[in-house]
Amino acid sequence: MNKVAVAFGANLGDAKRTIAMAASELAQLCWVHQFKLSSMYETPPVGPQNQPNYVNAVASFSASIAPQAVLHHLQSLEQKHGRVRNGERWGPRTLDLDVLLYGDLTLDSKELCIPHPRMHERAFVLLPLSEIEPNWVIPRFGSVEQMLNTQPTEDVSAISVI
Repeated sequence: MNKVAVAFGANLGDAKRTIAMAASELAQLCWVHQFKLSSMYETPPVGPQNQPNYVNAVASFSASIAPQAVLHHLQSLEQKHGRVRNGERWGPRTLDLDVLLYGDLTLDSKELCIPHPRMHERAFVLLPLSEIEPNWVIPRFGSVEQMLNTQPTEDVSAISVI
């Protein structure tokens, strides 16, 4: 078993409902154990500003499958919830799921980078992750709490607890 952290984000449709549904579906998969989900947070978009604010959350769980298999399951969930990959970076989306961490693994492939390459710079990832896994050490960077202390959090607003 390996401990996994996944980021949830959405800003189209009923984003809170979509994240709650996707989290529930992920938690029910047979290879997911000890599932925890953070509160949801609202944040301004990264990239183009002419889009709605995002709703974000983070889940952690133990997984009995490889990181690439986790990614493929997450991409299937995204598609189920209407995600269309049109090549636009940081554009609006119905659901965005990112593998943040997989144990203490570091991986840099065309398909998947672990730890997520920008997670240590994003309060909208670090704040919800700190809620459920404050002591997790991000390979190459330090603990979640240490990284969170380097980021401004005034644009990240808690909106609900699941």
